[in-house]
Amino acid sequence: MTTTDLSHDDVRIDGIGPGLVPESPADRDEARERTPLYRSLVRGTGLLGTVLVLAVVAAGLIGPLFTSFGAEQQIDGAYLLPPGVDHWFGTDDVNRDVLTRVLVGIRVDLLIVAVAVPIGAAIGTLVGLVAVSVRGLDALAQRVFDVILAFPALILGIALTAILGPGTLTVGIIIAIAEIPVFGRLVRTAVLRIREQPYVEAALVSGASTPRILFRHVLPNSVEALGVQFALSLSLGVFIEGALSYLGIGVVPPTPSLGGVLAAGNGYLETNPWFSIGPLIVISALVLGLYLIAQSISNDRRSL
Repeated sequence: MTTTDLSHDDVRIDGIGPGLVPESPADRDEARERTPLYRSLVRGTGLLGTVLVLAVVAAGLIGPLFTSFGAEQQIDGAYLLPPGVDHWFGTDDVNRDVLTRVLVGIRVDLLIVAVAVPIGAAIGTLVGLVAVSVRGLDALAQRVFDVILAFPALILGIALTAILGPGTLTVGIIIAIAEIPVFGRLVRTAVLRIREQPYVEAALVSGASTPRILFRHVLPNSVEALGVQFALSLSLGVFIEGALSYLGIGVVPPTPSLGGVLAAGNGYLETNPWFSIGPLIVISALVLGLYLIAQSISNDRRSL
């Protein structure tokens, strides 16, 4: 293997062209055979998961536009009505339409999860990349991760809620913090594995800088693993929000959330079980859909 023009960033090495990731012939063959991420979403269990998630997301985004009631509207004579034509999920103990509150609650949950999980993933990924490349920083980062992971997500949530107070922002912070060590350790493992590959060694020989190797060589080869974890983290985020709101320390009423609506029906399970069935179905569908997507991506990776 020979090199030319080592002073230039886009170095050509025999069999390795300039680009995002230097590749050997075997690497190029593997890349051609690699199953694209989207194919994991449109077949088998991945397709079922995608359908479930899209159905819930669509219901949350456009569903409230077609309801006849407001999320906080109290309807005369509608105390704990069973499901019917006018109220598909029935009404609650203060005469509000449960379906409308569930649809608006989906929006709230999706907003929290869609913001908190990417933030936690981005911070964890960045810390994992930088720490493993800086002498002494890796050990410090791992100890911080150990401290965070020592507390289950709900215990961590209760502790932070006691400090920050309940609310939508607090729930988002809890979810983001819970995801930082997960992505940090995942990326650290990827760095330790990938940096031993021949194409990374070739990049080092060619004079590529550490940031270039990390962000243009390591990350592209970790996308599928990160995709699996991202789907799992979204489902975990939905669970954390639901659990905190169910315990009364999550999203503050009267703002509806799936966990909050579910908790409101807790006292009527024997007499009016339909009060809780609606939000329970939606939470289950969303968590199951995200899990099936993660499983499909993971199965495709193992089959390569």
